[in-house]
Amino acid sequence: MSDSRKILLVDDHELVRFGVKTMYGELMGYTVEWIEAGTLQEAIDTYAAHGDINAVLLDLNLADCKGLQGLRMFLQAHPKARVAVFSGTQDEFVIRQARALGAVGYVGKGTMMTQMRDTLTALLFPNGVAEARGPAPSSALFPRFPSSAMYDRVAELGPRHLEILELVLSGCTNQEISNSTNLSLGTVKNYVSSLLLALDVRSRSHLISLFR
Repeated sequence: MSDSRKILLVDDHELVRFGVKTMYGELMGYTVEWIEAGTLQEAIDTYAAHGDINAVLLDLNLADCKGLQGLRMFLQAHPKARVAVFSGTQDEFVIRQARALGAVGYVGKGTMMTQMRDTLTALLFPNGVAEARGPAPSSALFPRFPSSAMYDRVAELGPRHLEILELVLSGCTNQEISNSTNLSLGTVKNYVSSLLLALDVRSRSHLISLFR
């Protein structure tokens, strides 16, 4: 077994990438080989070119993609990739939504170094490592939040419903959602109606107010 692991770090700030590479050059006795990308498209192409990347740290705000669309697009291109969101926000809705979309972890940019090290280790070694190297940390890959019926219902939504929900919460009209998703206006209305029913809310404005 190789004594190194590869992580693709996707962030449009060179200083951030340099800091992460400098602080985490080794984990659990394994050398970490950091591969860098500054845009979503570069990340998708780089992952395809290497083929042996163990994990991906993906920033949510890139020059060519904003928000969770980047996570969705990356996983559409590489559905078997182990992708952890790398973000400065600790918003519970964003974190739960990222998990529902297929992220295997959430690494906060403001996280303490020891906690980030534990999260990266759990990301790279989901089944632990050889006994001689020591056990992998037991810390969760996602921050823990108090149980919430609303957020639990969000976690049960499918990818298309989550996409529509994200656009609704950003203030898009049905027509704007239709234009963005290439769905018919009638289909969008049906999705929005089913969201209101699934989340047990009375109206679009009521739905938006719950996440502010």
